[in-house]
Amino acid sequence: MARILWVVVGIPVGIVFIALGVANRAPVTISLDPFRPDASALSVHPPLFLAFFAVLAAGVILGGVAVWLSQHKHRRALHRAREEVARLRQEREQLLAERPATQPALPSPRRAA
Repeated sequence: MARILWVVVGIPVGIVFIALGVANRAPVTISLDPFRPDASALSVHPPLFLAFFAVLAAGVILGGVAVWLSQHKHRRALHRAREEVARLRQEREQLLAERPATQPALPSPRRAA
């Protein structure tokens, strides 16, 4: 299933990215100084496709971090539930160990008279 998904989605997306890279090789100026955009000390001149892919990668990373941070309450609830399960298993083992070996696990059924 994953291989089919890769073929159906991954390969066409890869082809589009390669086409974007080939078509957008001209350098662009990215200025990091908002007050003097013509200052060459704080500007870089990468090809347009590198700027595009850098912004795309930053968006994916920031989106992943935002989702990870928003699911903190679910991870905390899962951690507490696992601790509760471990505590209950330990308590069960203690109760089973304390039970006398001659005592039946279930009471005998009563016979109708």
